[in-house]
Amino acid sequence: MDIVIDISSIQNFFNQRIDIILWQIFWWTAWMPFAYAFFTGAKMFWFDYVWGQYASTQKKVLIAIDIPKGNEQSPKAVESIFAYFAGGHTMINMFERWWQGKYQPSMSLEIVSIEGYTQFIIYVPSQGRDFIESAIYSQYPDAEITEIEDYTKNLPTKFPDDIYDLWGGEWRYRNREDIYPMKTYKDFEHTTMEGVEYKDTMANLMDLYSTLGKDEQLWMQIIIRAREVMDQEFIEAGEKEVRTILGEEKKQPYFMMRVWLAISKSVGFLFGFWKDILDESEEDPWKMYNLKPKEKKQIEAIQEKASKIGFDTKIRTVYIAKKDVFRKPFMGVTGFFKQFSDPDLNSIGPDMDKTIVTANYFSRQKRLNQRKTKIIDYYISRDPDMGRNTQVMNIEELASLWHFPLESAVKAPLIQKTVGKQAEPPMGLPVSEVEGRQRRTESKDIPRESSKLNETKLKPDQNKTPSNLPFV
Repeated sequence: MDIVIDISSIQNFFNQRIDIILWQIFWWTAWMPFAYAFFTGAKMFWFDYVWGQYASTQKKVLIAIDIPKGNEQSPKAVESIFAYFAGGHTMINMFERWWQGKYQPSMSLEIVSIEGYTQFIIYVPSQGRDFIESAIYSQYPDAEITEIEDYTKNLPTKFPDDIYDLWGGEWRYRNREDIYPMKTYKDFEHTTMEGVEYKDTMANLMDLYSTLGKDEQLWMQIIIRAREVMDQEFIEAGEKEVRTILGEEKKQPYFMMRVWLAISKSVGFLFGFWKDILDESEEDPWKMYNLKPKEKKQIEAIQEKASKIGFDTKIRTVYIAKKDVFRKPFMGVTGFFKQFSDPDLNSIGPDMDKTIVTANYFSRQKRLNQRKTKIIDYYISRDPDMGRNTQVMNIEELASLWHFPLESAVKAPLIQKTVGKQAEPPMGLPVSEVEGRQRRTESKDIPRESSKLNETKLKPDQNKTPSNLPFV
């Protein structure tokens, strides 16, 4: 039995005048963009509402970490801590997401310098505080962790300001998509006659922080959030990119080209002829064996990055100071991130297009002030969804950017440190407010450089004591 397809109605449609064809197409499809815009807007409005309701029930705290004196642990220890953090991932069902507004919790890894005194800080959900502290103690049993007040308060949040000026912005991958990694701490290990020597990537940043003077503050935050689909989606993206490098998968053409190809093929099929516009050459079966060194390096790096736990990540920096001492530390901060650049893979650079405090040409001062107000609002909120989209970094990359410096490699004198050996942390850590948590037993009378609020601390240089350290 022969199957006959009657396409006369379609041919009759295309036999009409072109203006009639266009008008009918417009009449059938004109409502679609409006419907899409309406439902998209309604969805955004609803999620903003339920997320706000859920966020109002979530309490977060700032904990300061005094690094162990004489620390010689490599960033590998912090990488293990971040792997432990991934256990904070929660499964969210449709009801919780759409009705309760529940979302994956995030935390902010921060390094803060106030008038030259540097402190490592983590901004965490209060219900996950013990979880975070146990991860830190597992690698640094001599560390001291203290709850502090928010150091960003009592500073202007709207610019221009009569007393303070500000510079800052977000930092993003520049070369390629986030499936390509940057350099990590492993690339700074060198074999010498004595063994493996590590050039600490934190040295430049710690030196920059120690140069700050009175009424100057420099902050860096790395916000991380466990990925909802965990790493399977990222692994698949890596495999797809590897196939593209090997020539096993063609890159998709631009949207308009795809539309044109679809129309051409459809019309060609209807009228009995079809010819692919793209000249798709046959795959080279020997491509895998003829890889260039750059391609081989990229494939290995992509697979290595995808093999480790990844977080949705956002990086921000803010420099704020009184106008009479204000200076842009742009070159120093850029230099810190520049050391992780690899031309064949990826690099981190300032987001000049959207968030970095810079502007040219028309209404320059107005746009500068708008960016200043936005970036400090983004920073204080510590919200990963404000500003630009997050990008994926794995635990090795994160440990390269945020880890406790090796004392043999970093000589900055004003980093907060614990003084000596302390007792092991108890099994159940008591919750306290501003006074913080002391793991030292009362029977041990050990002098301590305290990180608690509103106390006087012995500093290397008493003439350079900051006036408003939250962790003093």
